Amino acid sequence: MAAPVRLLILGTGGMANNHAEKFKEIEGVTLVGGIDTRPDQLAAFCDRHGIAGRFGSIDAAIAWGQFDAVTNVTPDAAHYPTTLPFLAAGKHVLCEKPLATNEADADAMADAAAKAGVVNMVNLSYRNVAALQKAAAMVREGAIGQVRHFEASYLQSWLTQPAWGHWDRESQWLWRLSTKHGSKGVLGDVGIHILDFATFIAGQSATEVSCRLATFHKVPGDQIGEYPLDANDSATMQVVLENGALGTVAATRFASGHLNDLRLRIYGDKGGLEVSYENNVSRLRACLAPDLQAAEWHDVDAPVLASIYQRFIAAIRGEGVADPDFARGAALQRLLDRAEQSAGQGGLSLKV
Repeated sequence: MAAPVRLLILGTGGMANNHAEKFKEIEGVTLVGGIDTRPDQLAAFCDRHGIAGRFGSIDAAIAWGQFDAVTNVTPDAAHYPTTLPFLAAGKHVLCEKPLATNEADADAMADAAAKAGVVNMVNLSYRNVAALQKAAAMVREGAIGQVRHFEASYLQSWLTQPAWGHWDRESQWLWRLSTKHGSKGVLGDVGIHILDFATFIAGQSATEVSCRLATFHKVPGDQIGEYPLDANDSATMQVVLENGALGTVAATRFASGHLNDLRLRIYGDKGGLEVSYENNVSRLRACLAPDLQAAEWHDVDAPVLASIYQRFIAAIRGEGVADPDFARGAALQRLLDRAEQSAGQGGLSLKV
């Protein structure tokens, strides 16, 4: 029988429902409590998922203490102040991405987690993509030789059509367009995913980045109600890896024809890989010896692996590695901060 794990859910917005459903599927995991400052929302969420413990504050939940771990599904800017109390209380934490909204806070969270000696993970959800994991393993095994070049993109189009909702009238989208409401634009929202996607597969950290950001005119006055529409809509980056390999990374909300698609093409001196996650379908293709001269590409099977939720619980039980951890989240935040600083200096290349 699986070792029991008592889980608390912090924040009860839309994404929290996904966390609740996924954790309920894992043997031995019990959802014992929820936290939200909004009583009605908290009650509806807990009723839906059969959660008995209901708390209006973090202090109240920690004072109760009858839980082993917490999954933090609060808005980005709340991750830092809401995670630290749980680490101080010795609780394991899975935190939604990004870990924080700036390098200093992310570093503080990583340091606090290390000192607490608890399992700490950040929900970089595309680590669940089978093709990504297989591609990373192939690169580490030397299948493409020394990495020399890569091209990565994260393409969305919710500013051009309403497949996910009307961006100009729904707060769940409008806040993402407003720096006043804590948004770092497309760079902060999905840039972290595509940067992790590329550097994880390459097996190397970025050492240098240059970045350009664009915010496009969308409505008269560039404001809707309380939301000034000033966050960046598109980002392009040039990234240098530890071994000197050079790559380009792009992210946009104006990629008409793409709902939520990630792509990576990575090339080494012995072969190349193409990794995609498009229309919720994972695909991996490779061109390796002896097919290089003919430039023939072939599909590669990629087995489905454990999800981030399963890996978090396994790490708590001592049955797996906590990856990606807070240290990884902090490293990615450092890269994002340098990219934002670069854009503010006209695309100047900065060391990471």
